[in-house]
Amino acid sequence: MRIFIAPIAVSIIALAAVFLWGGLAAFFLALLLSILEITLSFDNAVVNAKVLARMDATWQKRFLTWGILVAVFGTRLVLPALIVSIAAGILPWSAFALAFSDPAAYGALLSGASHAINAFGGMFLLMVSLKYFFDTAKDVHWIAGIERRLARWGRIEAIEIAVALTTLLALAHFSGEQGTVLFAGCIGLLTFVAMQGITSSLEVGETGVAIGGASLFVYLNVLDSAFSLDGVVGAFALTSDILIIFVGLGIGAYFVRSITLYFVRQHTLEALKYLEHGAHWAILGLGLSMLVGIIAHVPEAVTGLIGLVFVSLAYYSSRRELSVRV
Repeated sequence: MRIFIAPIAVSIIALAAVFLWGGLAAFFLALLLSILEITLSFDNAVVNAKVLARMDATWQKRFLTWGILVAVFGTRLVLPALIVSIAAGILPWSAFALAFSDPAAYGALLSGASHAINAFGGMFLLMVSLKYFFDTAKDVHWIAGIERRLARWGRIEAIEIAVALTTLLALAHFSGEQGTVLFAGCIGLLTFVAMQGITSSLEVGETGVAIGGASLFVYLNVLDSAFSLDGVVGAFALTSDILIIFVGLGIGAYFVRSITLYFVRQHTLEALKYLEHGAHWAILGLGLSMLVGIIAHVPEAVTGLIGLVFVSLAYYSSRRELSVRV
């Protein structure tokens, strides 16, 4: 449990600073955002653990050190500013300054870019889940009736790309921003294909370990970004204060990464064999909810409950399977 000492210490210091700066209301908002981030990203931790297990100890440590800087500053601070700069046609630095000078306007611009955010993140997450379920080598099934059939369909070459593109085209047709949706969605799909191609083509050898570890590191951070983009936008529904959002989501991201490393070291996914399945069903639900959000509002509670329900049910099934074995 030593792995949680650092995030607990950082959380106490950060929340204390928020309390001294903004008072009790700011403290509770930051605490609420951190709890929501941990709860809604638990499926992310499960999937990340599967990828992290393929990395050596050095890259696992970098995932928790360098990676947390990318997750906190990059995904939850820099990336939203870049999205706002593109949406508003202003320089990235101006968008970053706007986040502190006029948080309400910044949040409105970020919300205005929701079509592009949903298309990119939704397509990336949809590809992650479809790649998992259309795997012909997958021989352990949780929702057996559906998963066995999906695995058989995986014999069709590039079926996951066909399904994803068909979904994107259908949603873009009913969207008021067809060009934006198609462009962002295709970028999300191509990002996934590129990362999969790089990681799967690398051989683990004397030089392959370093390169493979780096590519998996990048893949994990792209996956984290896809998971977190809707959370960053949703955080503005609670507060427009960028510092509170930054602290709350940052604490949550640190804990999620620590949980990921804990799963790897405790071999949790090997013991709870359906947990990975539940996480991918949750990813499928989150990806589809983001894509549906292009044409209709999806309540944040629904998006959050998708992951919680699937992972909880998968955990229960895994524990029940263990008790039957004993």
